[in-house]
Amino acid sequence: MINKPSNESSIELVARQRTVKRNSPLRRVIQPSLSEIAKQQLRYMIVRGTLAPGEKLVEPELCEAFGISRTPLRDAFKSLAAEGLIKLRRNRNSIVAPIDAQQLEHLFEVEAGIEGMAIALASQRMTNTDIKRLEALQERIERLQHGDDMDAYFELNQKIHSMIVEGAKNPVLQETHSHLLGRLERARYAALGQFGRIEESIQEHRMILDALKARDSVRVQQLMQDHVRHTGDLVTAICNNFRRSSISR
Repeated sequence: MINKPSNESSIELVARQRTVKRNSPLRRVIQPSLSEIAKQQLRYMIVRGTLAPGEKLVEPELCEAFGISRTPLRDAFKSLAAEGLIKLRRNRNSIVAPIDAQQLEHLFEVEAGIEGMAIALASQRMTNTDIKRLEALQERIERLQHGDDMDAYFELNQKIHSMIVEGAKNPVLQETHSHLLGRLERARYAALGQFGRIEESIQEHRMILDALKARDSVRVQQLMQDHVRHTGDLVTAICNNFRRSSISR
């Protein structure tokens, strides 16, 4: 049975999605569609593991939980299927897409290449102000190092990676990365949940930032690629261990 999201979380979700045109005298608010709200809520539940890999997505239960009809829910399913998070099945319940270790290995290889290229470009194209903004995020994430707010840490981690790619100032690279990042979200979240990975990740981020500040494009590219591959190796190991334990039962 799907638990209905609390009113608070739904309100917060809508608030984050709203775009306020502050230059307009009436401050016109454009609210996201019902399918977009359902998509964001489902993505959150899948990435955080509330909806487990392989779990059936029962439409009547989800419609009741989100307070929407089947049409926007199915639109959300289609969008998340394109991101690789949901598997659509004809005449059967859709399911949360299983985690495929080999596919993730391939995705992380591509991610390492994209982020490595992006940060090499960013080391030459980011302004000093851009780097100071990145450093401010690094300081914030370091303050979370020994806490237990996994969601806050994860959101900051995602922002740091996205900001670095934005720093390359290449719209095509940024669009490609944005699509890939969505497919890797839950894998990264799972990896960060492993003992010691948060501390390692923070140390790696600090080394990357120092090389970026030095404008050392060769070193910063290698550090970023190693950082992404390290996460990918950990996720692949987690998947393989889970598969072996499932087989042995």
